[in-house]
Amino acid sequence: MRSPNIVPDFTGLRVVVVGDLIADRYLYARPTRVSREAPVLVLRYEREAIGSGGAANVARNLWALGARTLLVGAVGRDAEGRELLRQLDADGIDTRGVAAVPSWTTPTKTRILGAERGRTVHQILRIDREPEQALDPGVRRELCGAVRDLAGSVDAVLVSDYGYDLVGGEVAAAVRAVQAAGAKVVVDPRRTLDPFRGVDAITPNLSELAYMAGVVDEPRTFEEIALAARAVLDRLAPEHLLVTLANRGMALFTRELADGVRVAASGPGEVVDVSGAGDTAAAAFTLALAAGLPGPEAMRLANAAAGVVVLETGAAVCPLSKLRSALPQAPWPEDSLERRRAARG
Repeated sequence: MRSPNIVPDFTGLRVVVVGDLIADRYLYARPTRVSREAPVLVLRYEREAIGSGGAANVARNLWALGARTLLVGAVGRDAEGRELLRQLDADGIDTRGVAAVPSWTTPTKTRILGAERGRTVHQILRIDREPEQALDPGVRRELCGAVRDLAGSVDAVLVSDYGYDLVGGEVAAAVRAVQAAGAKVVVDPRRTLDPFRGVDAITPNLSELAYMAGVVDEPRTFEEIALAARAVLDRLAPEHLLVTLANRGMALFTRELADGVRVAASGPGEVVDVSGAGDTAAAAFTLALAAGLPGPEAMRLANAAAGVVVLETGAAVCPLSKLRSALPQAPWPEDSLERRRAARG
């Protein structure tokens, strides 16, 4: 019997990511004094960098865990789009499904990070640059055609929706064609939901769960979370509903586990930055399901991977080596006492 403390071999898996590509720009600065012009800090510029966000970060996490990764989405023909493609190509991610669109602006999140020397940098301010125009319908059709062409040749599809006009009914129809050919389908949602009814997994955070369940306020207690989750199971019928709970860990709901099973957050508890942790969790959960792990084990693995990336500044990836080190120390889901005893021998 496979030990639940051993990470499966993901190198044979081929996964396509469909969604919104985002450029993460980081400006690093050091606070020096309070301005005489206004009651604000003056920061001394030190350096800047561009990283991968949104679906691009999901793809990099899949790649870091060993999967052969294809990416379908759009960037603008701007500096941010060119840099995103350069980095993804350098990693070995297949970007032939990424369209460079002249009329499109690459969504860019600029984070200003600062701290005194010798201290961990923290986010001070974020400025978002977003497309002012809709994505050309012809481009969307082209991208959906690229997804359909992958039917029968990929093990999983991960839809990464950040609300930038790509993910919708057309993408859902294309993804269903790939699902019908045997691929696992996981949706990391924002607002488009109903077209994805019956997928293998949905991975919302608490605010997304509230929206999906039609609840005004975020559920606070686990009982409220479970009530919202059951409403989503009834409405969208996913096989797995994985809810990320920030520093409270994760919860998994299925038809058989309608009351849910939860796991405490993994890691030492000294969170540096949660940016991109949901991307990491979705990527790891997708690979675990595609590798044949049952839902609670897949959640534990995803939780361990997320616990790795929150220790780093910015949207980071969880390399396979770090996941292998983190998993044996990761907490167990509540219903896994028998499996824990088996692992200990």
